[in-house]
Amino acid sequence: MPPANASELDRTDGSIHPVGAVDIYWLPLGAGADVVRVSGKLYEAASARLHRRARCDLYHSALEIRVEDGRFVIEQTPVPDAHRQRRGVVAQGPVGLRLAGRIRLFQYEVRRWRDGEIPDVDHAVGSPVRLTDDPTRARSVLDVLPTVPRLIWGRDESKVGEMWNSNSVIAWALARGGFDVAAIRPPAAGRAPGWEAGRLVAARALGQTVVSGDLE
Repeated sequence: MPPANASELDRTDGSIHPVGAVDIYWLPLGAGADVVRVSGKLYEAASARLHRRARCDLYHSALEIRVEDGRFVIEQTPVPDAHRQRRGVVAQGPVGLRLAGRIRLFQYEVRRWRDGEIPDVDHAVGSPVRLTDDPTRARSVLDVLPTVPRLIWGRDESKVGEMWNSNSVIAWALARGGFDVAAIRPPAAGRAPGWEAGRLVAARALGQTVVSGDLE
């Protein structure tokens, strides 16, 4: 295993990157998709009113992980077609209802995509944020991804007080990889719905006592 400060030449742009690194990207919810952006704003307006707080900008998260054998993009997305191997899909789950998940339109996929791309990455805010240069920790996130819970997107099956979504998957993977997920925050005045769900579900799997919104 190479030392944590080792580096390699990235053939795509000639820049130098650590052999082991985890970067997080924060993308505005609905970047490049008007319907998602508008529905997200309506959801946040209702949530802010219900909880008597100011409205926040909503973010979707994705990871870029570099290890000795390559660069990988980690993201939960809708399923665009049947060619899952091309995108390094390691898990799938249902959207809305478990029975509906038999239809591709109501499925999501979790990607561990070698040399992959993050759609609309040009819209990312304050990104990328380097979480670690440790090759061992970077590898641990990659290795745990195939065991991610296949929970229903948009539902709170685990009863942690927040729905499961794309941010939940990223938070879960980081937590299982040994990161302090509670300390990782979206850009200022922003919120990442589902982040806490991923943290709490991971804590349960690690045998920690959890309370919605906090860890005991």
